[in-house]
Amino acid sequence: MFEEHLRHCELCPRKCGANRLAGRRGICGAADELRVARAALHYWEEPPISGEAGSGTVFFSHCPLHCVYCQNASIANGSSGENISTARLAKIFLELQDKGALNVNLVTATHYAPQAVEALRRARAAGLSIPAVWNTSGYETAGTLDFIAPYIDVFLTDLRYADSATARAYSHAPEYPAVARAALAAMARTDADVIVRILALPGHLDEAKENVRFVHETFGDRVTLSMMSQYTPPPACPHHPELERRVSAEEYEDLLDFADGIGCEDYFWQDGDAAEESFIPDFDSLEGVRGEELA
Repeated sequence: MFEEHLRHCELCPRKCGANRLAGRRGICGAADELRVARAALHYWEEPPISGEAGSGTVFFSHCPLHCVYCQNASIANGSSGENISTARLAKIFLELQDKGALNVNLVTATHYAPQAVEALRRARAAGLSIPAVWNTSGYETAGTLDFIAPYIDVFLTDLRYADSATARAYSHAPEYPAVARAALAAMARTDADVIVRILALPGHLDEAKENVRFVHETFGDRVTLSMMSQYTPPPACPHHPELERRVSAEEYEDLLDFADGIGCEDYFWQDGDAAEESFIPDFDSLEGVRGEELA
């Protein structure tokens, strides 16, 4: 039963201890409900994740990190989404498989890890055979990763900051660099494939390079790097005007040249103008969320 994990919640590194079973909301914004904003085929992940058929992405509402530049702010703050049962989530996984999805892709599910595991367990028993992807900001605890690892085939994780001051300013999480690196090490110890996303942020190319070097020198070909240029500026960011622009083509090319220069030979990179709205789904439509429960 997953209730024990919600009574004094320490699922994410915030470890706020909220009694979500009693209706208290954690720093993530979630109480005891399971809230999902979208469940549909998604074609803009890395090639082995989306392929030609599409990835069966399930976007969960609320978020432990709350970055100031979040491109999915409406789901991170919980304004988009609908509360569903664990039985409905299990059925969603099977529906995505029936649509031809290459995998089920759980996007920002850390604060719902117990319900997600229960839904995966029930769906597997009912015939789910495609891989499960844990799509995460990298802000994870070792305990939660140990809990979900037996059910996950691919970790698709971010490594956003190398400087605690940047992590504090943009995500109110100065511990992020150390936490995310420890989480990545825990993922690399599992049997799952690991893809590490390096999101280039305007004005912070040095941190992106530092993280590329860390991943390459620490994990070698155990993990695969993915260099991302798709940063999308928020409508307004008055406290951080430096974030109100896209990463230039020259900056991104500089990051790729750096990766090549230190010996990275096999990594994913984005071609053309990746900061397009096509990467940001319509969450208000609640596509794929409503429907039958798994009996």
